[in-house]
Order: sequence, then structure tokens, then C-alpha cells
Amino acid sequence: MKTPTVLVVLGALAMGPVGCASSDRGPAEQAVTRFYTAVHDRHGDQACSLLTPEAAESLRTGGQTCAETVLDLPGGQVRDAEVWGDEAQVRLTRDTVFLHRFPQGWLVRGAGCRPRGDLPYRCEVEA
Repeated sequence: MKTPTVLVVLGALAMGPVGCASSDRGPAEQAVTRFYTAVHDRHGDQACSLLTPEAAESLRTGGQTCAETVLDLPGGQVRDAEVWGDEAQVRLTRDTVFLHRFPQGWLVRGAGCRPRGDLPYRCEVEA
């Protein structure tokens, strides 16, 4: 069962960049690559461990676990990434992913996100 699409507002990232973006994109891009490698390889538990707790909880719907639902996300190849302090946005060919940096590293807080012009992104996974 596909997770219902929900609206997500991720502060300044949803409205556009605020200030200067950092050139430290590599770790955020690597976190997204690890996440979608787990999804592609059908390792749902591993993919869910790379989500923030709130994002993982948002996938537990309709009697399905996060590990089952996360496997429906689109993914794609990394095209671009921007980092603002502890927040990052990584654009893929079929998805946009939002991340937050924690002491243990970057975790996905929004995935399956689609831009909607001047409106906030619509995401399948949200924190």
C-alpha cells in the first residue's frame, strides 16, 4: 500500500535558500546515496535506520511498517545538493530529499518530495 502524500514545510528550505549554502555537500549526498541504496536493495530496516525517528514514524501507516513502506520511494541519481548549517537538500532525478545533521551524521527527514512552484514541497515521508 502506497503511503498517502502529505504536505511538508521544512522551514527556510521549503521557501528557498536563506543566506549562503555551504560547499560541504559530500556527506549529505553520501547519506542520501546510502539511504537509496538500501531502498533499491530492498533492505527496508536499514533504510528506516537512516531516517529521523519522526520521518520513520510517518511511514508507519495502514498497518504497514516503515521497512515495508520505505521501499516504494522513487530515488534516482544525485543531481545537486545544498547545505545550510545543519540542514540540507539533495535533488535527485526523481526525488528531492531533505536532511538534518545530528551528532551521528546526516539523517533523512523528508523524501519522496516534489516541488510545487511557490508552495511548500509535497513529500511522502516527513519529519
